[in-house]
Amino acid sequence: MNGRPAALEVVDLVKHFSTGSRIGGSGVVHAVDGVSFSLAPGEMLGLVGESGSGKSTVANCILRLVEPTAGTIRLGGVDITHLSRRAMRPFRRQLHMVFQDPYSSLNPRMSVGDIVAEPMRLHKLARGRALTAEVERIFEAVGLRAELRYRYPHELSGGQRQRVGLARSLILRPQVLVADEPVSALDVSVQASILNLLRDLQGELGFSCLFITHDLATVEFLCDRVAVMYLGQIVELATRSELFRAPQHPYTQALLSAAVVPDPAVQRSRRHLVLEGDVPSPLAPPTGCRFHTRCPLHDRSAPASDEEEPPLREFAPGHFVACHLVSPGTPAPRLVDTPADIVHAE
Repeated sequence: MNGRPAALEVVDLVKHFSTGSRIGGSGVVHAVDGVSFSLAPGEMLGLVGESGSGKSTVANCILRLVEPTAGTIRLGGVDITHLSRRAMRPFRRQLHMVFQDPYSSLNPRMSVGDIVAEPMRLHKLARGRALTAEVERIFEAVGLRAELRYRYPHELSGGQRQRVGLARSLILRPQVLVADEPVSALDVSVQASILNLLRDLQGELGFSCLFITHDLATVEFLCDRVAVMYLGQIVELATRSELFRAPQHPYTQALLSAAVVPDPAVQRSRRHLVLEGDVPSPLAPPTGCRFHTRCPLHDRSAPASDEEEPPLREFAPGHFVACHLVSPGTPAPRLVDTPADIVHAE
């Protein structure tokens, strides 16, 4: 990074929720348990995993929409973890979010032009003609006609509404954008145009992006690096090419085996890995390795899997894995044929 601080750094982030007593007794939901990663300037990092793995909770903690239980969040080298709402206000300009649902995240009583202009007004950066010019500029950047700024969210299509969401998040030119499943609520025909737009805007504006999704095809298309989450923890972190070429954690291999290959004959001939059982409850996560209750290699693994939590260790330069079976020079058994295997075979 040439001596520059990370755009975003998360260290040992923890978020536990108390269930109170309304659902049959008090308890603690271990939503996020010790997540660490960094985001370099101009980088796009994909955060993937099943529903309930803690991806969105990580995003909400970073944005300080919920308060973390423990850990550290640094934005441009500045610790923002415990800043008051007033002290946090200047950093809101540098950190913005694109929400999953482009309809519920927009105020239905405001025109989309006012929605996009609101961050500029709140931070007192422009008004009058200067503000109108800024709104028209960002509308053009996200592919919206300037005259649409007088319409209301219900008058726009889903794709147009998500472009409005992007415009609102980018009008202040933030350093870091957190995109939480930004295309999952859109028609398939619209998703590709939004993803292409996001990639083009990142190249033009140079912001860093934490892209949260469960879609590995999207990650392969967009992201520079990928972090895989399971039950509140990161189990593998690597560059996009390395993760798709040589996944090490059995859970990562299972995710990649679920990715569909366009050729039906090849798809039928692939080795697939179907995990048995359900994801354990975050109210009572397993001891030791949290994946050991579903791991296809558990019978051959060290007994430590049941007792000791595996640390996220560097398996190869830039490739980190949290698995008792994996260490430098000792790769995990290959259980599946990944899409990358098929491409290389051809």
